[in-house]
Amino acid sequence: MTHAPTTAAAKTFMRAEIEEIPAAVARLLAQRDAIGAAGEALRARDPGLVATIARGSSDHASAFFKYAVELSAGVPVASLGPSIMSIYGRSLKLSNAAAVSVSQSGKSPDIVAMAEAAKASGALSIAVTNTLDSPLAAASDHAIGLAAGEEKSVAATKTFVNSVVAGLALLAAWQRDSALEAALASLPESLTRAIACDWSALGEGLGDHRSLYVLGRGPTLAIAGEAALKFKETCGLHAEAYSSAEVLHGPARIVENGFPILGLAVPDAAETSLAESVDRLAAQGAIAFATTDRAKSATRLPSVVTGHPLCDALGLIVSFYAFVEGHSRHLGYNPDTPPHLMKVTRTV
Repeated sequence: MTHAPTTAAAKTFMRAEIEEIPAAVARLLAQRDAIGAAGEALRARDPGLVATIARGSSDHASAFFKYAVELSAGVPVASLGPSIMSIYGRSLKLSNAAAVSVSQSGKSPDIVAMAEAAKASGALSIAVTNTLDSPLAAASDHAIGLAAGEEKSVAATKTFVNSVVAGLALLAAWQRDSALEAALASLPESLTRAIACDWSALGEGLGDHRSLYVLGRGPTLAIAGEAALKFKETCGLHAEAYSSAEVLHGPARIVENGFPILGLAVPDAAETSLAESVDRLAAQGAIAFATTDRAKSATRLPSVVTGHPLCDALGLIVSFYAFVEGHSRHLGYNPDTPPHLMKVTRTV
């Protein structure tokens, strides 16, 4: 396809909202009382299971929360399908559980119905939403406001980041994790640096390719899912997210002849294995990009070091957002108004 040139047109809502992420994170972290109360409730409940309820970008934030909780607290986390209640009318046994619902609008009927059912089944119910006067907040024992402000672009950016930060702050309060709390305190400055990371090499490598894989492992798998969604939403590209382990169990078959691969890694226990998968796919013919020096066959994309691997993973999506907004415009699209999509999707 022919690429439209990038112009000095008026700043998109998406770009403005990306630039607001550090300030939005600072506003969220200032809500110490609400976060602390929810963390204390979790500590008192001592749940044997945490259930999450979400869709879309909010579900990717919930997937990040799953890895963070399992790694830090050792408590299993399961994603509940909202249709279990809204379509099938089936309640679940959650008396020893906590249920965390994530929704930007707090108005999706199926999310609200599942949160109400979880609370009725005995779960400690916590809402994470950008709208504190929403039905979801009203249906929950505790509500944490995202404090992201209005988000006009259809493609969620600052609300996704704040959803992840809310989960991390909740986890830190629950577990009294001083190292995570310290990393969160300096996160606004770290994310400012993340916005400035130059990923233009990725755009050059994508060229006219219409499909690609985004790889992650552990917390970065959730980031890979969010990145793949944004490629679809803003650029009309067929992007699929895979674990760097699972991609070798079938999907690797089609990787050849310059097929693009983006590997999202941070300095944690999964970094080496992810790099090895990227190098294996590059040997099959992939054109590879990665956020680690350990992938010897990949072009290195810059990333920020925050002092905590969970926050490092969050920094990757902010750098990606800054890239994909520009790449969407380069392809001739308006990332604020992707076709066929609306800002609030009311599923039942």
